[in-house]
Amino acid sequence: MEVISYNSPRCCNLNRRLVVKKSSSRQQVKIPLCRKHRILCTRVQFRSGSLGLPNKHHLFLKNVYHGKGSRPFKPLEGFNNVDSKVLSGNYNGYVIGSEDEMGRMSETGESVTKVLIPGLPDESNGECGARISSCFWQWKPKFNVHYEKSGAENVNSPPLLFLPGFGVGSFHYENQLKDLGREYRVWAIDFLGQGMSLPFEDPTSPSREEGITEGKDFLWGFGDKTEPWANGLVYSMDLWRDQVRHFVEEVIGEPVYIVGNSLGGFVALYFAACNPQLVKGVTLLNATPFWGFFPNPMKSPRLARIFSWSGTFPLPANVRKLTEFVWQKISDPESIADVLRQVYVDHSINVDKVFSHILETTQHPAAAASFASIMFAPQGELSFREALSRCHMNNVPICLMYGKEDPWVKPVWGRQVKKQVPEAPYYEISPAGHCPHDEVPEVVNYLLRGWIKNLESEGAVGLPLLDDMEMESIQNNITRDLEFVREGSKKSVMVRFLGSKFSLWNLIKSSLKSRFGKLETKSP
Repeated sequence: MEVISYNSPRCCNLNRRLVVKKSSSRQQVKIPLCRKHRILCTRVQFRSGSLGLPNKHHLFLKNVYHGKGSRPFKPLEGFNNVDSKVLSGNYNGYVIGSEDEMGRMSETGESVTKVLIPGLPDESNGECGARISSCFWQWKPKFNVHYEKSGAENVNSPPLLFLPGFGVGSFHYENQLKDLGREYRVWAIDFLGQGMSLPFEDPTSPSREEGITEGKDFLWGFGDKTEPWANGLVYSMDLWRDQVRHFVEEVIGEPVYIVGNSLGGFVALYFAACNPQLVKGVTLLNATPFWGFFPNPMKSPRLARIFSWSGTFPLPANVRKLTEFVWQKISDPESIADVLRQVYVDHSINVDKVFSHILETTQHPAAAASFASIMFAPQGELSFREALSRCHMNNVPICLMYGKEDPWVKPVWGRQVKKQVPEAPYYEISPAGHCPHDEVPEVVNYLLRGWIKNLESEGAVGLPLLDDMEMESIQNNITRDLEFVREGSKKSVMVRFLGSKFSLWNLIKSSLKSRFGKLETKSP
C-alpha cells in the first residue's frame, strides 16, 4: 500500500492524498510492464450529473457562462414538442420524447422466437451493481488519463476495456461497469483531449494579442507559444492508439477484450490491427468507418506538407476565430440536446447524466482548442478497411453489434464490415440508435457476455441466440425478440443475427417478399 500526493493546477483542485494499492499477485501477466507509472484511484463516483470538477473549477465555469458576453441558461426551446423538460435549470429529470415514438424492426417473414434475458442490477430491490472506482493514470508528464474500473475482485475473469465515442467519456459505460463488473474486470477510459482526460494545464503560454476574444484568459491553447510538455501534441487517431496500448500494457497488464462505440470502435480496431498480441477480441458498437480529413504525414508525406497546420498547439490566429465561432454553436445546450435527440431512438430514456456530463466537459478551459486539434488532426496510418483486413489476417476475433436506427452510422456500414469478415457474428438491434450500449444495455451486455463465453470456451458454449441451433444455422439469418425488465416494466427489442451466408441482395429479397406477401393477404 502506497500513499502518494498528486499535484494539479489550481482550476482542477485535485491536491489530495489518495491511497493506491499495489497489486502483489497479478494473474500471469503475458506482457512486460514498460515502466513504473502512477495511478490514482478513488471510490468517489461522479454520478450526480457532474464531471467531478471541484469548487475552484466551478468558479471558472460560472465566469464563463455568466461573465461578460455570455447569457444565462434558460429552458431549451423546442423541447415541448417532444414532452421534454429541464427542471430548475439543473438538468435533473431530463427526458426526451415518449415511449410511443420508439420504432420497430421491419418484418422479413422470419419466425421470431421470444428470449427472456437478464435486466440490469435493480438497486431498488437490493440488487447491487459492481462498485465503480474513478482513477487517474499519468501516462507521460502532464498527460493525465482518466478512467473508471470495476470488478477488480474477479481476478480469474478476462479483462474488458471500453473505448468511448467522440464527445463523451467513461461515464457513457456506467451500465457496463455496474453490470459486467459483477463478473469481469472492466475498465473504461477517456481519450486524451476529451472527457476528464483534458489537460490540467494550458498547453500554451498566455496570448499577448488583445481583442482575440472576450474571456480569452479562460481559453487554453490560444496562447503565443507551446509549453515544452505539449510540443508536437495532436489529439489524433495515432495518439489514441498509443494511449490505449500503454494503458493495456501498464495498467491492465494482459491482453483484453476491447469494445468501442463510434470513434471508440475505430480506435479499438486500429489498436488491435497494430497490436494483435494485446487483444483477445474486438467488439464494434456502431463503429464509425472513417475519421480525419487530412492526410497522415507518415503515409502521405508530400500531400501532408501542403497543409500548414495539423492540429498542434498553439492554434493559428485564423483557426482561433473559426474555432470560437463553431464552438459557441456546438457547445450550446440546445445543440447538445439536439444531438441526443438524433442518436437516441427511444426518446423515453432519461439522458440527464449524459447531457450534464457533456455540457460540463464543453466548459473546460481546454475544450475548444482540443476540439480544434481533433478536427484538424491527420488521419491514422491505417484506414478502417485496412485495419479490419489486418485484424482478419491476424485472426483477431471480431463481433459486430449495430443499432439499426442509427442516423449517422447507418446499417449499410455495419453490413459492409460483415461482408469483409463474414465469420464475425453480426447482431442488428432494433429499436436502437448510435449508442446501443446506453440505449439497450441489457441487450448489449447479454450479447457481449455470450460472445466472450463462446471464445473463452473455444466454442463449447454457443454464440448468443444460437445455443440450441444446429451449426448449419449459423450460416443463415435469425431473428429473436429479446425481452427484459427495466424499472419494473417489460421491454422488448428485436435482434437479428446475420449468418455467414449474409448478403445485401438476400436481405433485400427477404424484405420485398415479406412486403408483397402482406399486400397479397390484404387484397380481396
